[in-house]
Amino acid sequence: MLVYQDILTGDELLSDSFSYKELENGVLWEVAGKWVVKGAVDVDIGANPSAEGGGEDEGVDDQSVKVVDIVDTFRLQEQPSFDKKQFVTFMKRYIKLLSAKLEGEKKEHFMKNIEAATKFLLSMLSDLQFFVGESMHDDGSMVFAYYKEGATDPTFLYLAPSLKEIKC
Repeated sequence: MLVYQDILTGDELLSDSFSYKELENGVLWEVAGKWVVKGAVDVDIGANPSAEGGGEDEGVDDQSVKVVDIVDTFRLQEQPSFDKKQFVTFMKRYIKLLSAKLEGEKKEHFMKNIEAATKFLLSMLSDLQFFVGESMHDDGSMVFAYYKEGATDPTFLYLAPSLKEIKC
């Protein structure tokens, strides 16, 4: 299994169990998320509670909750939304921090294509949700989520150059 860590923080943000599609010359990865039910497990043991005098309320009071698989699996932390000025400020700082960590062709490719990726994200800024890794480090990479037209499950956007592949 492959896990993708944020180069800047070491937070695990994605794994190869989620397929991705490259956007903006590979600077962004698009990943489909899913709402899933987590928690309560309904086990049918073959007993008939009504025949045994039991009511509907008898038994364990399990709680189930709906979560987004990617957010839950990687313990992503939602952040407040950004306005255009805040987002541009974040991206400038992110570009500076990440470019210091990249070398050679990878750095060249990133610097050549990050402007188009930033414009793409800016074009949908009002529709985005913002997430960071579980450490909630200010200098970490951001993960973006939005809902495509008519979709009930979110789509996530990752800044691919900040992901380091780790074999588990």
